[in-house]
Amino acid sequence: MRLDKFLKVSRLIKRRTLANEACDRGLVTLNGRVAKAGALVRPGDVLALRLGSRLIKVEVLAVEESVPAKDASGMYRLIADERISE
Repeated sequence: MRLDKFLKVSRLIKRRTLANEACDRGLVTLNGRVAKAGALVRPGDVLALRLGSRLIKVEVLAVEESVPAKDASGMYRLIADERISE
């Protein structure tokens, strides 16, 4: 699955266009490398998102085309949620 779609389906980012913009700005890394929106996401991958003053790291557990909102957090495991200074 494309990275931007995973971010939207997993509810880590609300809209796919915002996920796309975050990737374009270099705010998303996939396995330690800056990732483009079209990068493929697989179970076991580690994502890091820089959202404002937060750095969120998650491990991908499942890749599903659509998931109810209450089950979206089951697609990943939170590794870290840190405040960063800019």
